[in-house]
Amino acid sequence: MNRLLAAAALLLFGGAAHAKQPEIAITIDDLPVHAPYPPGVTPLEVNRRMIAALKAAHVPATAFVNGVNATDSATMQALRDWRAAGFVLGNHSWSHPHLSQLTIRQFEEQLTMGEPLLSKLGSGTDWRWFRYPFLDEGKDDEQRIAARKVLAKHGYRIAAVTMSFSDWAFTPAYARCMGKGDKAAVAKLERLYLKAARENIAASRDTARKLYGRDIPYLLLMHVSAMSARMMPQVIGLYRNAGCRLVSLPEAESDAAYAGYTDLGLPPPQSPQQLAQKKYVQLMRAPDHSAILNSICS
Repeated sequence: MNRLLAAAALLLFGGAAHAKQPEIAITIDDLPVHAPYPPGVTPLEVNRRMIAALKAAHVPATAFVNGVNATDSATMQALRDWRAAGFVLGNHSWSHPHLSQLTIRQFEEQLTMGEPLLSKLGSGTDWRWFRYPFLDEGKDDEQRIAARKVLAKHGYRIAAVTMSFSDWAFTPAYARCMGKGDKAAVAKLERLYLKAARENIAASRDTARKLYGRDIPYLLLMHVSAMSARMMPQVIGLYRNAGCRLVSLPEAESDAAYAGYTDLGLPPPQSPQQLAQKKYVQLMRAPDHSAILNSICS
């Protein structure tokens, strides 16, 4: 089995003995609540299950908070548990709106409303990281630049996303299948979940190679969902078996590829699609599993 895993890693990451070990930073969005949940499952249970998996595997992680959902003692305890376990909490806006639907004044309000909570929980930590809700950086260049100025004014850096397998799309399907007690369907979801993660390693690596000529440290987007909490030990194992080193967000974004996300005085980074057009390259697209996820256990 170990030989098979080693062979798979060689195929996936190129196989050169002298090559730098690929790096992935795990980031978790939507703390403390990412619904829907299976019957009887609480947000606190989900947070604790995910924390336990990350801590047991000694994986650094940054988790992004929507303060509007810290509404009671249980959800507040979930956030305290993340900090007690040594993880960094960042800012995901107050209520997860689309930036393109806000004024810049409203965006600044969304940014700052959660700061008392983050500064209290994150005292002594590097908590001024921002993750755009829906990865929406603005409706046009003017708004995008204005939002970056607001973030710079408040001392933030932006947490980019360069790897994602749309784990959020599994959330409703998992809740439905667990609600029906359909063990076969849940097992199917688990297989599809890991398949999607593997596929997106290949797609993200293809993008980096074509745009930068090399592997970059990848910023993985996940969510604090019941499905992702259940699957986190297997996800960690998948990346490590593929030859990846799991690193922190600041370590990953120290790479020059992320300069436009950490130095907000620079022009906004171009999207992978824009860079691909300039380079006349076609980027690999991972398969879309939404049809299965929308239909299973419906």
